[in-house]
Amino acid sequence: MQYRRLGRSGLQLSALSFGAWVTFGQQVDRSAARDMLALAHDRGVNFFDNAETYNNGVAEQVMGDVLADLRFPRDSYCVSSKVFFGAVKNPLPTQRGLSRKHVIEACHQALQRLRVEHLDLYFCHRPDPDTPIEETVAAMDTLIRQGKVLYWGTSEWSAPQIEEAHHIAKQGHFYAPVMEQPQYNLLHRERVEREYAPLYRHFGMGTTIWSPLASGLLTGKYNDGVPDDSRLAQPGYEWLREGVIGKGDERIAKVRRLQPIADELGVSLAQLAIAWCLVNPNVSTVMLGASRSEQLAQNLDAMDVLPRLQGDVLAAIEKAIS
Repeated sequence: MQYRRLGRSGLQLSALSFGAWVTFGQQVDRSAARDMLALAHDRGVNFFDNAETYNNGVAEQVMGDVLADLRFPRDSYCVSSKVFFGAVKNPLPTQRGLSRKHVIEACHQALQRLRVEHLDLYFCHRPDPDTPIEETVAAMDTLIRQGKVLYWGTSEWSAPQIEEAHHIAKQGHFYAPVMEQPQYNLLHRERVEREYAPLYRHFGMGTTIWSPLASGLLTGKYNDGVPDDSRLAQPGYEWLREGVIGKGDERIAKVRRLQPIADELGVSLAQLAIAWCLVNPNVSTVMLGASRSEQLAQNLDAMDVLPRLQGDVLAAIEKAIS
């Protein structure tokens, strides 16, 4: 495993990490979660991602139970939570958003579910138009000074919003956001590569990127429709299916053009797509999702593909997706 600094911070995360979105507590029960967390940790993964809203808190409960059962040394891994959407169905106004009340209470709830004394990383899952950014920055600062959070960041905030958070932090002598968690993959590049470019230079932001496989599209398994056992076929995720499949045939055509490149290298399309994300030096870690240990093991092998993505191979990839 390769380790990368989280931006300019001193924290080093495994280049590949493991997240619980969609799967934990739904497609993945405690037994499967235990097998995959054990496999990931054994392969050098030291960051496990979660959020209050994933299966309404159940994903964090499953991960917390498994981590306690496996008894990994606490200093051998990092765990995260994200706050904004709430952990209950139809949340009240005080049960969601980025108010000081919800940011702090959601942290306490995540600590209980994950069965840890502190969150290594704590993200504002989306910007909150109903809460002043200075209130959220101050709340995160409080949690860090209390030792309940070590690093805080954002997820899918705009560059101007993140810049404002940094300016508020500087003026108020608060802890500033260290990382952003954006979507990034071969089919979704603009924000990470262009919009956030000043953030890396000026503030040393790191990124923990999600959806490196475009919700499975970059595995090629949706080229001929949606398999019954796939993530997009799960009840309640019709919105995700529409977002992935409902954007026309152009993206499918790009995926099909990428397949011969993977075949030439003798790797899976998924491994190629994951390794490509790591070519970007501003990517601190690529978060993987999986519903089976075999799938996770194959995706972790993307580390072996990374050294081969140079020169002509990268040029061929760019041509395929252009």
